[in-house]
Amino acid sequence: MKQIYPDLWQTRAEHPFSGVSSHAYLLIRETGNILFYSSGVPEDLDHMEALGGVAYHCISHRDEVGPALLKIKQRFGAKLCCHRLEAKAVDKVAAIDHLFEERENLPGGVEVIHTPGHTDGSVCFLVPSGEETYLLTGDTIYRHDGAWETRVNRFVGGGSRSDLKASLALLGELSPTVVISSASMGDEPYRKLTPDEWRADIANVLRKV
Repeated sequence: MKQIYPDLWQTRAEHPFSGVSSHAYLLIRETGNILFYSSGVPEDLDHMEALGGVAYHCISHRDEVGPALLKIKQRFGAKLCCHRLEAKAVDKVAAIDHLFEERENLPGGVEVIHTPGHTDGSVCFLVPSGEETYLLTGDTIYRHDGAWETRVNRFVGGGSRSDLKASLALLGELSPTVVISSASMGDEPYRKLTPDEWRADIANVLRKV
């Protein structure tokens, strides 16, 4: 694992599809560490244990479902969390401990925001952290060769273009300084930016939806 901010660690890249990289991110909190997305790399799980384990495992959407969910739950006793509209896919692999509905807060200062569109149960996570504000977007918006892209996962996840546009507009009202997607293409899985740059990026993506 690699430490990218004082309280945030990135797992090693995995490659679920050709040209696509994915990472998980461990947020260190006194109230219990929170893992966003998913990682099945054994060495990274060892590192998570050394960092205090995983109290909450938060899934942004069903594309992150895999055998690692059960491994993480069994090893750390992590509470597995996802939106209720993703529950059918997640529950096939591991028991769910908490279902998100709309906007809510988790211990550790994490705000959960329902952002349907890529899939109907996609969520993003907003995390104030000192001088930074992290926004973990799942695949609602993701990095592709140095730019932002988005897409509807209609056939698998029930997403919709109209929902995605509304979700992107909602994200554009936020003021993150670090935006982190779960999957990416190219060498930049996350981006540090100003709130003005973020709003401009969102406006650019919205024009293409």
